[in-house]
Amino acid sequence: MKFNNAIADMQNDMVTSMQDILKFPSVEGKKDGDMPFGKAVHDCLIYTLNLADKLGFRTKNVDNYAGYAEIGEGDEMVGILVHLDVVPEGDGWDFDPYGGIVDDGKIYGRGTLDDKGPAIATLYAMKALLDSGEKLNKRIRIIFGLNEETGWAGINYYLEHEETPTMAFTPDSNFPACHGEKGIMIFDVKKEFKELIEDGGVDVISIKGGNAPNMVPDWAEAQIIETYPIDSMLKAYMADFGGDLRLEKRDGITTVYSKGISAHGSTPEKGVNAISHLLNFINVLDLKLGDLSGFIRFFERTIGLDYNGQRAGCGFEDEDSGKLSYNVGKIDLNKDGVELVINARYPITTPYKNVEKGIKNSFKEIGMSYTLHDHMKPIYFPKDHELIVKLMKVYQDHTGDMSEPSTTGGGTYARAMDNAVAFGGVFPGDPELAHQKNEFISIENLVKTSQIYASAIFELAK
Repeated sequence: MKFNNAIADMQNDMVTSMQDILKFPSVEGKKDGDMPFGKAVHDCLIYTLNLADKLGFRTKNVDNYAGYAEIGEGDEMVGILVHLDVVPEGDGWDFDPYGGIVDDGKIYGRGTLDDKGPAIATLYAMKALLDSGEKLNKRIRIIFGLNEETGWAGINYYLEHEETPTMAFTPDSNFPACHGEKGIMIFDVKKEFKELIEDGGVDVISIKGGNAPNMVPDWAEAQIIETYPIDSMLKAYMADFGGDLRLEKRDGITTVYSKGISAHGSTPEKGVNAISHLLNFINVLDLKLGDLSGFIRFFERTIGLDYNGQRAGCGFEDEDSGKLSYNVGKIDLNKDGVELVINARYPITTPYKNVEKGIKNSFKEIGMSYTLHDHMKPIYFPKDHELIVKLMKVYQDHTGDMSEPSTTGGGTYARAMDNAVAFGGVFPGDPELAHQKNEFISIENLVKTSQIYASAIFELAK
C-alpha cells in the first residue's frame, strides 16, 4: 500500500484539521445575504477551501453553493462527493458536539462520520497522492456540498454550473462499496381538527417532537389536562412497551416528556422513536372524543411502534435491499390540527407508485392530506460493474475482508450523477452513529479510511 506511510505521517495534521472543522455548527440556516445556507455552513466551506489551498490544491468557491479542490491533469475527472453540512446535534451528548474533543483515541463531534470525517480523510488522501509525484491520467476533484441533509440545492447548483466527473464515489455510507440505494420519500400529512366533544375526557393541548425527517426523534412532549390521575398508567405502559416517559405537573397542566434514542432515518430500528412512544401512551388514556382523539387512535392503529410500514400500507421488501423503513421524524399538533413529517425508504425493486399509493390510502382513511416534499429514485449497479469491482479490490487488499458489495437505505450524493457509488466510511462491525449523540470517529479509522481512499483514487485515476 504505497501511500500508507505518508498518510500515517500526517496523522497529527489530520486530527487537528478534524478538530477545526468540527467547531463549525454547520446545520443549514436561513439565507444570509450571499450565503444561501446560512453563515455557519458558509464559514465551514471557507475553512475547508483554505485548508485545501494550504495543502497545495487548486480550489474554487462555486458562488457559495458548493466548492471544490482539485489536483492532477487530464481531460477526464475522478470525483469524490462529500458534504460539510450536518443534522442538528440533538440532546444527551457526553461531549461538546462542536468541541472536537479527543478522548481515548476517538474524536467526538457532529459530523465526524457524516460527513466531515470522510471529507478530511479524502483531503489528506489527495495530499499523499500529490506529494508522491505519481503520474495520474485523470484529474481528481473533491466536491463540497453544503445542504445534503436538507435539500441538495448545493450539489444541484454545482452540476448546473460546473463540470461533472467522469466517475465518482461518495464516502458517506459504509464499507465495502454500495451497489444500490433504496428510494427515499419525505412527505408530510396534515389534518384540521373541527370536532371536539366536551365529555369529561383527558384534554390534549399540544404535542411537539423531532428535529429532522431523517433523524429518529430523541424527544417529544405533550401538554395535557388530566381528568384523573395517570401516573400508574404511565408506569404500566413503560413496563409493557418500553419507552422513557415522565410527567411534570404545574398550574393544572401535565407535561408528558418522551425521551428516545436518535438514529439515522434509514435505520429506524437502531433508535427509539420518542414521538411514537408518546402517541402510543396518550392513546391508552380516556381522551375527549373528536378529531384529535381520532388521530391519536389512528396513529396507534396504523403506525404505532412499527418501522417497516407494515400497517401503513407500504410494508414492501426485496432480496437485494430488504424491508422498507418508515420513520416518523417530526410532529406538530395543537387544538387546530396536526402535521406529521415522515421519511420512508423503499426497496430497490419496488415501484414508487406502489409505495405512494399504499401510503396515500392509509392516511385517506382519516382524511389527512398528503404532500410529497422530496423523492429520490433508487439506484442500482451490478456487482460486476467496473467501478464496483475496482473499489472492492482496493477495500479487500487493505482489510482482508472479502465481503460482498452491499446496499443501503441511506441517500447519498451517488444519486446526483451517473457512474457514482457510495464507498465507506464506516467499517463493518463499527457502531453507526450518524445522526446520533456522541458521534465519533477513532483516530485509527480516520487514518485507515484515508489510506483506503488514497489507493482507490489512484486506481481510478491511473
